[in-house]
Amino acid sequence: MILVTGGTGLVGSHLLYELTKTEKKVRAIYRSEKKIDLVKHVFSYYTSNVDQYFSKIEWIKATLLDIPDLTEAFKGITKVYHCAAFISFDVRDYYTLRRVNIEGTANIVNLSISNQVKKLCYVSSIATIGKSEHDTLITEETHWNPEEDHSVYAITKYGAEMEVWRGTQEGLDAVIVNPGVIIGPGHWRGGGSGSLIKLVYKGLTRYTNGSVGYVSVIDVVKPMILLMENSISNHRYILVSENLSYKDFFTKAATYLKVKAPTKKASKLILSAAWRLDWLRAHMLKKKRRLTKHAVRSITTKSNYDNNKIKDTLNYNFESIDDSLALTCQLFLKDLE
Repeated sequence: MILVTGGTGLVGSHLLYELTKTEKKVRAIYRSEKKIDLVKHVFSYYTSNVDQYFSKIEWIKATLLDIPDLTEAFKGITKVYHCAAFISFDVRDYYTLRRVNIEGTANIVNLSISNQVKKLCYVSSIATIGKSEHDTLITEETHWNPEEDHSVYAITKYGAEMEVWRGTQEGLDAVIVNPGVIIGPGHWRGGGSGSLIKLVYKGLTRYTNGSVGYVSVIDVVKPMILLMENSISNHRYILVSENLSYKDFFTKAATYLKVKAPTKKASKLILSAAWRLDWLRAHMLKKKRRLTKHAVRSITTKSNYDNNKIKDTLNYNFESIDDSLALTCQLFLKDLE
């Protein structure tokens, strides 16, 4: 039986749909019944027989920090897709990030070892990949410099990766995938491309001069499944379809959303003032951060990623970002109806 953590998230829900199209037995972990309905909604994008596929999933309520519930969830499990994580770039969430992302992953690794799980796939992020010099492509071998000023999210995801590599030293077969910005429907809140699409739809007026790698959610889950069915282990893979500037991404999204694209460049001065004002707003009103110093640095940095390793390993071809963004924007507009 296969276990999926984070089954109600963007990657997890699409992964569950792909897995339920097969005859494999699937168990998924959830925290809230409300989010299970969101998984059904994601399924409805791709099939009219939602219940037929959804009924194949055995759901177990658990968190990554609840050992008794996790122990129950691991009974009879042979493969694990670890998609669950806490996402935040607010330094006030650092200790929660550490507990969920690092300690939670350590629990998954330990239970995988004790239950003699055949293989683990961990969904990490390109945030844990090092930075390149002189605009060269970033690869899986690009060095992570621990002395750099990383975001709290990146630090804890990197720590989670260390737990997975520790597991491989103790006999666990594992693979790690490092997706770029994931484009996919159904999750319009909580960061990622869904939030970016909402910003564009509401009338984003400025763009930044940074660039980053993008990938369709389908091009995340399909390579994950292929890697788990392959004899390959103890490798990491960047999952990026194309590298785009934020201006190009916003322009494409605006076209598919049939709204006006941002035309003004956000200067460093404006962005510097913006994240400081956001800090003050969050501090005074006890609200979540909307824009952090690290986020500003990220959206103004040109980061371009090399996807040749996964393409060569699996002979895999990514779908175009135009196609995946067009479909995602179409479904976003449909959900507004």
